[in-house]
Amino acid sequence: MTDNTDKTTHFGYQNVPEDQKAGMVHGVFTNVASKYDIMNDVMSVGIHRVWKDAMMDWLAPRSGQRLLDVAGGTGDIAFRFLGRAGHADAVVLDMTESMLLEGKKRAEAEALSDRLNWIVGDAMALPFEDNSFDVYTISFGIRNVTRIPDALREAYRVLRPGGRLMVLEFSQLPNEMMQKAYDLYSFNVIPRMGKLIANDSESYQYLVESIRKFPDQDTFAGMIRTSGFEQVAYRNMTFGVAALHSGWKI
Repeated sequence: MTDNTDKTTHFGYQNVPEDQKAGMVHGVFTNVASKYDIMNDVMSVGIHRVWKDAMMDWLAPRSGQRLLDVAGGTGDIAFRFLGRAGHADAVVLDMTESMLLEGKKRAEAEALSDRLNWIVGDAMALPFEDNSFDVYTISFGIRNVTRIPDALREAYRVLRPGGRLMVLEFSQLPNEMMQKAYDLYSFNVIPRMGKLIANDSESYQYLVESIRKFPDQDTFAGMIRTSGFEQVAYRNMTFGVAALHSGWKI
């Protein structure tokens, strides 16, 4: 095992020891868990729902598939997947137990309880055997992982041959003026919304900063290819505010 005690990574705009980032991210999502879904709607004016539906459109879930939704939080993606796939199963994995507990409170959770499991776990060390899933999704979570290449390699490992990776993540707008306008909104409005709705501006300041630190679309697509995936492609959502990335284990 690699010794990461002397290595650093980013936590928003801060440089922190690698072995501390996971705990700091855990703290952020523990703080915002009870207001997470409300804040998603407010911050994106509900557009995150459109992006997640577009994710399902491209994924085209099928009966008999087994989904692993990593950083799945309150279950948005798993609920959509099971609603479209017919007879299928899903596992929601998240490092923050309080996020999973919020998901279990949702009405969909009880209706789908026989096909849905909630597991506390780490994206960089998945507690599953090789070739266990048909689909791996991660939505607005990959940028919070300490070592993204490790998480992508784990995704490749647990997918069956013919399995598919799909990532939905905030990204970079290709137009400089549009990016500046979006940054102005992000840094000035979102932390204030966090303070007003969740009584926590610092967590949302981190989330905004983490978006800016995440690689652009082409760079991240290259990281997916390096992890072993083929037929890698992406689609911009809302001019590149977010992007959907797809790859196959062949």
